[in-house]
Amino acid sequence: MNGAGVAAIGLAIAFAAAGHAGSAVRPLPDGTPAGIGVIKHVVIIMQENRSFDSYFGTYPGADGIPGLAGNPGVVPCSPDPKTGKCIQPTHLSTDKDGGGPHSNAAGHADIDGGKMDGFVTQARHGWSKKCATQPDLSTCSSAAFPARVMGYHNADEIPNYWTYARDFVLQDHMFQSDLSWSLPEHLFMVSGWSARCPRLDPMSCVPAVHNPKAPPYTPTNPGATKPNYAWTDITYLLHKYHVSWRYYVERGYEPDCADGQMFCAPVPQNSHTPGIWNPLPYFQTVKQDKQLSDVAPLHNFFLDAKNGTLPAVSWVTPAQANSEHPPALVSKGQAYVTGVINTIMESSAWDSTAIFLCWDDYGGFYDHVVPPTVDGQGYGLRVPALVISPYAKQGYIDHQVLSQDAYLKFIEDDFLGGQRLDPSTDGRPDSRPNVRENQPILGNLANDFDFTQTPLPPDILPLYPPFS
Repeated sequence: MNGAGVAAIGLAIAFAAAGHAGSAVRPLPDGTPAGIGVIKHVVIIMQENRSFDSYFGTYPGADGIPGLAGNPGVVPCSPDPKTGKCIQPTHLSTDKDGGGPHSNAAGHADIDGGKMDGFVTQARHGWSKKCATQPDLSTCSSAAFPARVMGYHNADEIPNYWTYARDFVLQDHMFQSDLSWSLPEHLFMVSGWSARCPRLDPMSCVPAVHNPKAPPYTPTNPGATKPNYAWTDITYLLHKYHVSWRYYVERGYEPDCADGQMFCAPVPQNSHTPGIWNPLPYFQTVKQDKQLSDVAPLHNFFLDAKNGTLPAVSWVTPAQANSEHPPALVSKGQAYVTGVINTIMESSAWDSTAIFLCWDDYGGFYDHVVPPTVDGQGYGLRVPALVISPYAKQGYIDHQVLSQDAYLKFIEDDFLGGQRLDPSTDGRPDSRPNVRENQPILGNLANDFDFTQTPLPPDILPLYPPFS
């Protein structure tokens, strides 16, 4: 029996025990169609550090850069404190980009009260720290390099990503779950919250938009206190209802710094080293449920896909070289992602899979849309996001307001009958201030699918298409 079927049985038993013996499965929230059950595998591929405008700002029909590619408005600019000029978005034909700081403070400075014009100034600040210690760095002699945060790529540099947008679904209002860097984003990705917990008590946790525990404990910093993630994550519910999951981690170095800044010493990463991109081993629930082995090496993903043993829910995490986090090459990250997607498309799982491809935070790159305000932690800036599935609406641009919380919502609707990470109903109370999946502003990913359509065929793409 697949994970969804077992989950439905588990939910039926739970509801009966709670006095709901007359209904086997609760109605799905938000009008989510029952057809969502054709999706037996959800795969979340999370890349690193790109804004929506930096990748799709000139994509036809998307809410892109004003004044470019037929978009209404005047081309915006961001003042450069070094040159005194106001820098407009320009096409980048390069394979290596600089990016900028992307801490909570830097994010607020980039947004600048809604003017969205602080990007070059913040990039200058970030590069000045690096150049003060390494003045011979080639980029330090280039006044134009930090200004490249205003640059954008198109189909010339990222043809596979634009092909996925054309053939499946592009989301042009996907926002970071909070306004911060990689660790809080990954905590939201698996739990709908970023918090600090002074005790091994889920009720002791308090919101932490930027510093859930920084720097995290790493093998290179063994004297640091290990983070304690005591609140409830989605694997608790998946385990409770017998839904399989795996979190796949590529061996290499961590893609981000421990404070949202641009430069830091490399930190080794693999499935056995908890860290910025691998937070699940620090969650109490994962340890208590004895599921640490479900945090697995990336090569296991390829084996599982080829052997027909993909779990119901997968997260796929890169190392620095394939992450697209500057200075990683754009082409190398695209090749890595294409390889992951090709593997799924060539497997027996393709006919029942939904792939959600996203970038965790904006990485200091320009975006023109002011993020909505949601509680005290989000949303952050827009990031690129795609839905790839046989049941995705072909060539559809989704304009709903979304955040990465929507991935949890989809998983819960698909496999858990709509149960949320809600301390009042999930059987494990914690002190989270709200249920992110139930925010009224949050759209529904199910709208990106037509579960009744003839399934779309695989779209196998070359790993390294010509780079202009």
